Amino acid sequence: MHRILTPLTSAVTYSRWLHMFIPAAACSVWFFISDMYWMLALFAVPVGLVPAMRLQEGLQAQLLLTPSERGQPDASIAVAPAVSWAERWRTVLWLEIRLLISAATLMALWLPVASIELVLSAAGRAPEGLVEGMSPHRWNALLAPLPLVPLLVLVVLGGRLTTAAARWLLGPSPTDRLSVLEELTEELLERNRIARELHDSIGHALTVAVVQAGAARAANDPAFTERALAAIEETGRDALEDLERVLRVLRESGTPVSRRPTLAEAKRLLDSATSSGAKVVTRVSGDLGLVPAPVSREGYRILQESLTNVLRHAGPVPIRVSITVADGRLELEVTNPMSGAAGPPGSGSGLRGMRERAALLGGKARMESREGEWRVRVALPLDGIRWSDALHRSSGR
Repeated sequence: MHRILTPLTSAVTYSRWLHMFIPAAACSVWFFISDMYWMLALFAVPVGLVPAMRLQEGLQAQLLLTPSERGQPDASIAVAPAVSWAERWRTVLWLEIRLLISAATLMALWLPVASIELVLSAAGRAPEGLVEGMSPHRWNALLAPLPLVPLLVLVVLGGRLTTAAARWLLGPSPTDRLSVLEELTEELLERNRIARELHDSIGHALTVAVVQAGAARAANDPAFTERALAAIEETGRDALEDLERVLRVLRESGTPVSRRPTLAEAKRLLDSATSSGAKVVTRVSGDLGLVPAPVSREGYRILQESLTNVLRHAGPVPIRVSITVADGRLELEVTNPMSGAAGPPGSGSGLRGMRERAALLGGKARMESREGEWRVRVALPLDGIRWSDALHRSSGR
């Protein structure tokens, strides 16, 4: 009994009833003008062939047949004009089904009238309508709810049938489904990119802050402590700027992404590592201006993650950084002495993130320990032909 009555307590049941009642009202006006119902069905053919009619019907079906509690539209019903003759004829068939269901809905509207007449009959008034000829009797009041049963059945089942027909005839075409998949893919790529950026930027800032604070406490030197606090402040400010930019992207998805740092700004990363106590030796070969923006941005993040890993696992140790632009590719190499606290090669989400960044650009990233040193080597092609469309979306336009 509970399963039978549950649909009657759902708001969508009555929004679907309203959807069925809208053409029923039009049918009642038509019947008032003419009793030739077939002419109304014939009139639906040229109307359904109008491309905009599919848009209007899809929008109405989404709002009334499949209303979403979370505010997200139902992807199983398309809201777009017809672009092919197949979609136009499916719209025509949909209109015919709506008219057929609306006719049944219109006839069912007399059922509550029958219930009222039975109540009047129980009160001693002779009915003059659907139950005309029935002898007035008080026991007729017990029969009053009976006409409402088929009405409720029509409301529930008719609404479900109409919804199924809408999803079948107004559903998205293969092109629409592909477009939805592309949008979902782009959204996932964007979320993945944001997660990587937050990991790289905030992780770097926290690592520098921890190393600086520990070194300042161990040194017990006011001058060194002041320099450490200045470095923590600068690194924290940069991290806050990155965090604000990412949050702005999340809040305003339609706003263009502000410029992300490139290798031309790598000096602030190297200065941050130096201020943490590490001795950084840098060698730059080639013109960084020749590096395309997507490659330069990802190269910056890879360098940032590499320096963060050194400070986190090995501490303020000597670091050798090599940036080379030659032979149509960008090569990054970061080398540092191994420490007992360093993790094994290939472990950690940061290393996995560097490999993923390189793979998206068609390049490769290798991490290895050799002769007591930990080395990160990344090669990224400068040839844009090898980049996928997903890269351009995930890198920010």
